[in-house]
Amino acid sequence: MIFRLPMSARTITVATLLTLLVFGLSCGRSAGGKETPVTLTVSAAADLAPAFEEIGRLFERESGVKVTFNFGSTGQLAQQIEQGAPVDLFAAANVSFVDELERKNLIIPETKALYAQGRITLWTRSDSPLKLERLEDLAGSEVRHVAIANPEHAPYGQAAREALQSAGVWERVSSRLVFGENVRQTLQYAETGNVDAAIVALSLSIKSNGRWVLISEKLHKQLNQALAVPRGTRHEAEARRFASFINSPQGRPIMRSYGFILPGEEPVK
Repeated sequence: MIFRLPMSARTITVATLLTLLVFGLSCGRSAGGKETPVTLTVSAAADLAPAFEEIGRLFERESGVKVTFNFGSTGQLAQQIEQGAPVDLFAAANVSFVDELERKNLIIPETKALYAQGRITLWTRSDSPLKLERLEDLAGSEVRHVAIANPEHAPYGQAAREALQSAGVWERVSSRLVFGENVRQTLQYAETGNVDAAIVALSLSIKSNGRWVLISEKLHKQLNQALAVPRGTRHEAEARRFASFINSPQGRPIMRSYGFILPGEEPVK
């Protein structure tokens, strides 16, 4: 036996199907009929803030893809990805954190790439009476508090600790240390006068208003910085494109202007 819908019911059904079809075609489009711009979420180490913000604006103008940044300590950002945070690109201050995510099958392996090497500086306010020229000067009695990023989860904090140990002043300085959650917050402690000095990223120092001295790269392990696209991103193609843009002829001059050593280049002495 064949059942037939009444004409009115068939009309409603066809109208419903047409509505669903139009809705499906309009998904991802704005009210004006244009496609809604893709917005990338980039979790990036705090030392990258000024450079990546500048690169992000240029990338958006050239590609139409919007970029939003979540800056923080590399260890904490990696933990967020492990917990399922929606991230399209991860830029770490140390390649070891990207390697760990790869071991846990949380990134797309072929997207892993080195993009820069960072350096650290000894930073003081421009109006500070202290004239600190080397790490050994931090052991002086006139230096009461020194800020570094928390070495438990911040690569720049790890480098600061290694440098203090290599300089032979860790034991004398450790009781005076104030830990920032990331290297950007560490600089803020010094900028506001809450500490007398800070060991921070060259990329944050180079366009700051303070005085800074470059710390020898021989005093700590290299800060080889890497990025990768996490698995599960909804915007893999755009994330790959932004990753390539960072090390492109457009991105490299910006990274270089903030003191980063780029792939294929030699460290500044």
